Parts: sequence; structure tokens; C-alpha cells
Amino acid sequence: MREEGRGCAGILLAAVGAVVSVLSWAPRARVNVHGGFEGMHRDLSVLYVDLPLVAAGGALVPLAVWLLALRVLRRPWLAAVLATGALGVWGLLSWWTPYERPEFTG
Repeated sequence: MREEGRGCAGILLAAVGAVVSVLSWAPRARVNVHGGFEGMHRDLSVLYVDLPLVAAGGALVPLAVWLLALRVLRRPWLAAVLATGALGVWGLLSWWTPYERPEFTG
């Protein structure tokens, strides 16, 4: 694989990682955006704080694994397999769960 091909593969992997992480993050953040029962628990900070962090993490984690594996192993196909594994949705969402206040605190 030529140098240009490796660069394009890394950029493509970062773009796919950002899209997949945002699409897997959105259902969990829906509760905070809609507000739950009668909109009482609306928290729009997930859109301007968490959304960019999740997208950046989804782009940077697979890209970092790709570059590290490519440098150490020197096999593009093995680096692609490792980076795709790092793109697993559970890995990106295991650390982020939006805070949900209880509906009734009485």
C-alpha cells in the first residue's frame, strides 16, 4: 500500500468513526434533549458539550489505533482490522451515559 493510500484510509476511518459514534450516541442523548415526562428534565448541554466530544473520540480513537498499529506492525490489513475493532460502539459509549434524574423525587 502506497503512502497516499494509507493516508486516505486513515482519513476514511476517522470519518466513519465519527459518524458511527454520533449515530450510536444519539438514542442515549434523546432523553436529555426531549426532557422526559412533560419536558421537565431537559438538558441541552449534551448538544454543545457531549456531541463534539463523542464525535472527536469516534474520529480520533480509530485513527490513533490505525497509526500506531501501522507503525508497529507495518501491515496495513492488520492495522485496519485493529482500528475497526477499536471502533466498536461499546468502547466509545461505555464511558458516556447521560445523567437521568429520577422522574419523581418525592
